Amino acid sequence: MEKFRFLPKEKIFQIPKKPGVYCFKKGGEILYIGKAANLRERVKNHFQQPTYKDYLFLDKIEKIGYLKTDSEIEALILEANLIKKYQPKFNVIWRDSKNYFFVAKTKEDFPRIFWTHQKKIKGQRLKVKIEYLGPFVDGKALKQTLTVLRKVFPFRSCRVLPKRPCLWYHLKRCPAPCFLKTKSGEEIGLREKIKKESQKNAESIFKIIQGKKKEVLRDLKREMKTAAKKRNFEEAAKLRDQIFALERVFEHSRILESETKVEVPWEETEKKLKEILKMKGKISRIEAYDISNIQGKMATGSMVTFLKGRAEKNFYRRFKIKAEGKPNDVLMIKEVLERRLKHEEWEFPDLILIDGGKAQLNVALSLLEKLEKRPKVIALAKKKNDLFLEGEKNPIPLKILPREIFNLILNLRNEAHRFAISYHRKLRKKFLEKDFTFKQ
Repeated sequence: MEKFRFLPKEKIFQIPKKPGVYCFKKGGEILYIGKAANLRERVKNHFQQPTYKDYLFLDKIEKIGYLKTDSEIEALILEANLIKKYQPKFNVIWRDSKNYFFVAKTKEDFPRIFWTHQKKIKGQRLKVKIEYLGPFVDGKALKQTLTVLRKVFPFRSCRVLPKRPCLWYHLKRCPAPCFLKTKSGEEIGLREKIKKESQKNAESIFKIIQGKKKEVLRDLKREMKTAAKKRNFEEAAKLRDQIFALERVFEHSRILESETKVEVPWEETEKKLKEILKMKGKISRIEAYDISNIQGKMATGSMVTFLKGRAEKNFYRRFKIKAEGKPNDVLMIKEVLERRLKHEEWEFPDLILIDGGKAQLNVALSLLEKLEKRPKVIALAKKKNDLFLEGEKNPIPLKILPREIFNLILNLRNEAHRFAISYHRKLRKKFLEKDFTFKQ
């Protein structure tokens, strides 16, 4: 097994935009292992758009390691092998019977291939010996891998052989041992032929999932040459097509996606948010504010709006900061809020999230205190991700909050930050183009 190539976490830009496996390391300990279709972008996402899980280890990372693979399928397989080898702390603590997957192969004349959450239980139920590979983290990618490999190496997946050939036989995705139950299946030698194909295909799939693709290809090429020498051209052509199909599967299959987000009903999130903020009224409309500048120059402010937890870009607004002089984040957030409050035609929010700490929270509260019906205000400090609440002396670490609240606040902050930066870059570009034209 190849070794990781390690870089300081400040050198993420040196990581290739290729499929592969990455890891985070502290000292001699590997904290976490993951896979990606694009290594650089996936690793960047851990830092730029951290999830609830990421915050458990982000501040511990000293080095980032990576291993390139030739395909996404190989990345999936390598990830499973490396997790099994190193048992990283932050992979293992999330592991339970529902989060990890195994590929199973029954030891019988006509082997069955299937995926499962559990080991042994199904084997006891079926009363056959079962060989397992795993654990795999990404169940969806694993299923897609088995689907594409089945096109190259047809395998049996049914628990009990049906009385007649099923759809998989007609699609040429199964050697069809069930065919032996028909009159046509009584042909002499057919049972041994189907048995041999079933066992060979199941073994090939297991070898590939163990990371032995080259060994499988080598065996197929050797068999093809042997068949050609014996002038068994039909068998040689079949093996040739199998080789091409396998190479094509690894080259073109796209099985890895960005992490899927679990949808939580807004009512549940709202209920928990109201408990944390000690609010009685409904929470539907939330506005988040952020400031972007370089030493006070071309400073911009952003306002993003979420309705019931979803971004509503029609209600996004941006502000070009008018205040001049030394950069002052508190005064800039004050200006943005003052200008927003003048727009009475804009629907008022139930909750406001400010980028900043206690000072930003206090200036926002001072502006809103005169309102008859004012929204609740909270502030999130970037460095430590501490959440400042009205009336509370000490902030709350964001990472101790329920997962759905953590994700909601983080999404609001990240979206406001993204929107502010995009406007700031636009102004900078316009300024540089104007300056260049003037100098000419």
